[in-house]
Amino acid sequence: MSVYLGLDLGSKTLGIAISQSGVIASPLETFRFKEHHYDLAIEYLRKLIQRYEVTHIVLGLPKHMNNDMGDRAQISLEFQHKLNGVDVILWDERLSTKSALDSMRMFGLSQKEKKAQKDTQAALIILQNYLNYKEIQHGR
Repeated sequence: MSVYLGLDLGSKTLGIAISQSGVIASPLETFRFKEHHYDLAIEYLRKLIQRYEVTHIVLGLPKHMNNDMGDRAQISLEFQHKLNGVDVILWDERLSTKSALDSMRMFGLSQKEKKAQKDTQAALIILQNYLNYKEIQHGR
């Protein structure tokens, strides 16, 4: 059985979502680290990978609206290469944070609650979008 983690990588945070069914994503948590200390996030992820027996990681790839890849995308590519030993799928994450904020606004969350949850919710959207795409492609 495949277990997926969805990741939204920021400069100080890593939003994490999980799917143990391969169909429905659930929010897991936001890991916070010192700015640009991505090795701390990698170390933390290795523990999650073991704990949940993760087989696939869906890592958000932040592209510009014109499809160009800037500095943030390069950081995600470098992060991907450090996650050896597990299948890492890069997934276009454009507008995932905006979608997360929009959905939280609909539920009436406070600014403080939105700030605390936006990275985890963005990871959830990234992972669920990938799972939906995978289901359509495989007709399941």
